Amino acid sequence: MAYSCHQFARSAMADRVTNLASQRAVVIFGASNCCMCHAVNTLFTELGVSWTVHELDKDPRGKDVERVLVGMVGRNPPAPAVFIGGRLVGTTDQVMMLHVGGQLVLLLRQAGALWL
Repeated sequence: MAYSCHQFARSAMADRVTNLASQRAVVIFGASNCCMCHAVNTLFTELGVSWTVHELDKDPRGKDVERVLVGMVGRNPPAPAVFIGGRLVGTTDQVMMLHVGGQLVLLLRQAGALWL
């Protein structure tokens, strides 16, 4: 099967997103001017979680990453796209639902993001 340059670039970018998402227990792809990103970042800080953020608006390849994330989360804009333990949790809505439902802390513990 032959791949076009566009398909290869998208596949390479998807691999990059997957790699970045698995480097830390909690990884957030967001934007510096996104209020929902700020809300999620604040939640994790208040929970005592050490997280890594990749701000797409400051990344020279941010638009390419954003296109991949749109496909993964199923909405545009995709920010914040939250990964816990290398797995996509979703955006603000999913993170807040997990938090309110008492499941977020369990996921964070399983990923090694929380010790207590």
